[in-house]
Amino acid sequence: MNPRMTVYDLQSQKGRKKWLQIHVDNVAEATAAVEAGITILSCEPDHHFEDIRAAVPSAFLSVGMSHGAVSSPDEAVRLGFAMMTRGADAVYCSHSPYFIEAMAREGIPVTGHVGLVPNRATWTNFRAVGKTPDEAMSVLQSVRDLENAGAAAIEVEVVPVRLADHITRLTPMLTMGMGCGSVCDTIYLFSSDVLGTHAGHYPRHSKKYADFVQLEAELQNKRVAAFKAFVDDVANGGYPDAHHQVGMDDDAFDQVLNKSQSL
Repeated sequence: MNPRMTVYDLQSQKGRKKWLQIHVDNVAEATAAVEAGITILSCEPDHHFEDIRAAVPSAFLSVGMSHGAVSSPDEAVRLGFAMMTRGADAVYCSHSPYFIEAMAREGIPVTGHVGLVPNRATWTNFRAVGKTPDEAMSVLQSVRDLENAGAAAIEVEVVPVRLADHITRLTPMLTMGMGCGSVCDTIYLFSSDVLGTHAGHYPRHSKKYADFVQLEAELQNKRVAAFKAFVDDVANGGYPDAHHQVGMDDDAFDQVLNKSQSL
């Protein structure tokens, strides 16, 4: 078994290696990603978390701290330690640098977020962020603030490629690029976008390599057909047959009848 990757392993190869990264929703996706050669994963801190950790022990796993789950830096530290105890290698946090600094001071590796931050999209809408000089400077200031707070990594989402490249060269933090071309330290997508698991909107940076919506529809049709066949088989007397049942010989059953009289 390969040793579990660490922040040190990733940061020591910054500028020399590009990594692929996938956000996974369950064990099946996590094991498939690792088998395919993707060893940087992210996931939610839900009921799949511990099972994912156990299934991919050598992967680097960044786990999301739900936005609003904490309301003070002290709470962030407490929850960050709990997530590390559960198996996280890093804690994703879209809260302010004050929260991130508190965790970083305690040695918790934190992943910050700049550019299009979905949890703060009310300020930007869901669009590319950083195309104008003023907005690009705001993104760069956020990068510097997170770096000064001690973040180990930073998700850079849907910013211009040239800006993402500048950020990656500027900061010692590991940059996790989503919708930023191939210039960041990782090229990051969600499993739902790769697998085609939903029928709604797909972002511009996504690319479907499978159509799980169609596959699931086919599976559902097979479920219905199988259950219908079961209903029809029972109605026609085909199920249950003798080999589906447990028999009992006459002598044994006669003894039961006799003994049952005394009950």
